[in-house]
Amino acid sequence: MTVPARELRDAFGRFATGVTVVTCRNHDDTPHGATVNAFTAVSLDPALCQVTLTRKSKACAYLDGQPFAVNVLSAGQLDTAWHFAGRPADPGPVWAEGPTAPVLVGSAAVYSCRPWRTYDGGDHLIVVGEVEHVDVTDEAPLLFYAGAFREIGPRETGIHWGGSLDCPEAGWFDASTVFTPLRRPAA
Repeated sequence: MTVPARELRDAFGRFATGVTVVTCRNHDDTPHGATVNAFTAVSLDPALCQVTLTRKSKACAYLDGQPFAVNVLSAGQLDTAWHFAGRPADPGPVWAEGPTAPVLVGSAAVYSCRPWRTYDGGDHLIVVGEVEHVDVTDEAPLLFYAGAFREIGPRETGIHWGGSLDCPEAGWFDASTVFTPLRRPAA
């Protein structure tokens, strides 16, 4: 039994993601970008991340064996997300030269990558890059959920991990913590 495409797309949309723009150079050496929410960390050693792009994307041809950057958009970059999703803004986004490829100014984080592998992903291509450099800011990320762009809201409790003994802000376990065994050793 095959799940109808619209039903599957709606179900996939229930998973909140960050919003990225994959940037590279086109065949004329001009900066190019594509909005992508299918991004994930792959490995720490070697340092790898992946993006998944529809085969219809122009970026697929430009990424073939070429360096690229993954720009994690900040909450203030909604116009940038739309710009690279096919609704060009005027003026366009601000570019800067990155370690491997052009990058977008104002991103929450940027992963500068060298090509690693490309895999068949059905109607998409899975592009894995080796991360050579990262830039991280304190900007909040732009999110995508249920077909709409979103922002991280305020904490409901005001306390991260409230009520949990594993709360990192509580110091995890202090030096005076004593653990009581669940069972006493047999005598």
